[in-house]
Amino acid sequence: MMRRRTTLLTGCTALALALGATACGGGGPVTAGGGDKALNGQTVTVAGVWSGSEQKNFQKVLDAFTEKTGAKTQFTSTGDNVSTVVGSKIEGGNAPDVVMVPQVGVLQQFAGNGWLQPLSATTVKSVDANYAPVWKTYGSVDGSLYGLYFKAAHKSTVWYSPDALTQAGVKPPTTYADLLKAGRTVSDSGLAAFSVAGQDGWTLTDWFENVYLSQAGPEKYDALAAHKLKWTDASVVKALTTLGELFKDKQLIAGGQKGALNTDFPGSVEKVFGPKPEAGMVYEGDFVAGVAKDQFGRKIGQDANFFPFPAVDGGDAPVVSGGDAAVVLKDGKNAKAGMALLEYLATPEAAAVWAEAGGFLSPNKKLDLASYGDDVTRATAKSLVDAGDSVRFDMSDQAPAAFGGTKGAGEWKLLQDFLRDPSDPKATAAQLEAAAAKAYKG
Repeated sequence: MMRRRTTLLTGCTALALALGATACGGGGPVTAGGGDKALNGQTVTVAGVWSGSEQKNFQKVLDAFTEKTGAKTQFTSTGDNVSTVVGSKIEGGNAPDVVMVPQVGVLQQFAGNGWLQPLSATTVKSVDANYAPVWKTYGSVDGSLYGLYFKAAHKSTVWYSPDALTQAGVKPPTTYADLLKAGRTVSDSGLAAFSVAGQDGWTLTDWFENVYLSQAGPEKYDALAAHKLKWTDASVVKALTTLGELFKDKQLIAGGQKGALNTDFPGSVEKVFGPKPEAGMVYEGDFVAGVAKDQFGRKIGQDANFFPFPAVDGGDAPVVSGGDAAVVLKDGKNAKAGMALLEYLATPEAAAVWAEAGGFLSPNKKLDLASYGDDVTRATAKSLVDAGDSVRFDMSDQAPAAFGGTKGAGEWKLLQDFLRDPSDPKATAAQLEAAAAKAYKG
């Protein structure tokens, strides 16, 4: 997943400029190499949610670390249930050295359990120099820095096939009402409007959060994220009603509700950019580009492009983003080498490895934007970095894992149930509040 943790940037202008962006100047990407091979013979075990092209590209970063230090690496994909998998490994005496944590709530949970080592002075120094202060805040618990944000995601991007929209005579919409109108026009041309990854509950939280942020505004968004506002609030019911308008329209969703619930995230990208397109658009983060490029050979900006998630009911266009934080476990067998990996991940040269490969954004402001492989990604990355301290994380990723980050439970499951039957937004809001109250209390 890419999920996960989500940042919100105030304002969409820079992202909108990505549609017509030109290449940024600057030198070429820095590549890892050399080093004193001080960690020869050691192995760092790493766990994270990534699979497919994301795992393959992160392995390139790990390989560059090996080239630089001599330490071998071993990556294990946890699937979306990071908290459960890592907890089981710790209990079984088989804790990984480093975990890539996709939710703020999970990072806080791990720190609260006493599982994490504070990051080294070297890493702290790099974070202070290379990141906006907000990233340090989100990686810290009780004043200690435990998490290094290596990968970020811009999650207010609706990706589309230019051919599909051109054939339908549709231009990228700027309002949610126009989005549905454009979707129906695409559908009339013979292709479903949207591919929805309903099998992955985290994608549905992203849909909700974009609608809610734009419609209710950032103050209520922050209050709901902190559970200072109840999910039974009228603003939540209104956002669910707005989202339900899309979910209940079989004309708009490839395969209808049943098809969406049987489609995972990679499958949702395939339905738009694969060899047999079934839909014209797919909503998700910038990482859609990595899948479209790596798995289906699409050229970003030409065969695959995006428009900003449109404004809802006269609100500001939302910009939501996520991120994965690297943490070091106390119970890992080689925590010292794990800490060395984080020191490397904090550098722009580590970020450049994945930036070259695609499907990646870095919050590291020292990364040369020339490292990104296409104009669309380059401009999106610039808007993320330029947002500075206005970045916030999405509410499902700020929530306790039991509510906002667990497959088959909490918000993920309840929004899947809502996709299946969106007829009673008020009842869904009540179920969300009951689950949230239990999780935040626990």
